[in-house]
Amino acid sequence: MTPRRADPERGAATVLVLALTGVLLLVGSALAVVAALLVDHRAAQAAADLGALAGARSLADGGDGCGVASSVVTANGAAVTSCLVSGREVRLRVVVEGPRWPGQDGDLEAEARAGPSP
Repeated sequence: MTPRRADPERGAATVLVLALTGVLLLVGSALAVVAALLVDHRAAQAAADLGALAGARSLADGGDGCGVASSVVTANGAAVTSCLVSGREVRLRVVVEGPRWPGQDGDLEAEARAGPSP
């Protein structure tokens, strides 16, 4: 009886499946990073917009625009980096702590302006 030779192609699909699984995991991780950055940037922009609108409303009522804007921004999970009142206009810059991924160590900033139209 002659011994049966092992098939040299046996197991080739396993290597291919493992390689494709690795590629899919890499792409999935990259998409998760982009999604997290996008969500945090939208949160920063929303906090800036709401803070600027609240500050402009406060100025129109004779109050402290930057103080009100700062409290609204803080309530939305962001921090004010600059607030400028010019007449009845409020310009606001805020920062939100971004996700910490390898290669991404900065925070996300947003700006907003609110006041009467010129």
